[in-house]
Amino acid sequence: MLDRAHIIELAEERIAEIDKGLFIVDLHISEANVISLEIDSEIGSVSINDCVRVSRNIEHNLDREEQDFELSVSSAGLDKPLRVTRQYPKNIGRELKVKTESDDKIEGLLTAADEEGIVLQISRKEKIEGKKKKELIVEDIPLKYAQIKEAKVVISFK
Repeated sequence: MLDRAHIIELAEERIAEIDKGLFIVDLHISEANVISLEIDSEIGSVSINDCVRVSRNIEHNLDREEQDFELSVSSAGLDKPLRVTRQYPKNIGRELKVKTESDDKIEGLLTAADEEGIVLQISRKEKIEGKKKKELIVEDIPLKYAQIKEAKVVISFK
């Protein structure tokens, strides 16, 4: 079996060398030695060249004579949920769909993210007594990371 800690060490070695705010989102090693590594960036995006450089460092430092393996290094896709807290700050200003541990679903604008949690701003129209038109109500909802079961960026082509 391939050593997970060694693969992380090799990836982080090259990530530090690239010095673009890259970080590991997920590492999965199957029983058939298929290594799938996902990386993201705190600022901007992950380039194909970044993935190639991380992949080469891992591949050149593992011995195929000892254990055969398949390696895939990719960026964390927009269609996938946010999985580590370091992914939230770069998405400030984007709409998120959040499913909480209590199975509530909240969709709102991500306005803040720190090491404790996030703040979603939701807007809704409500009928106010004594007024003819509904008024826009804006509310900030703070959520701790422990309360979040899944969070996805809402992809919009506006």
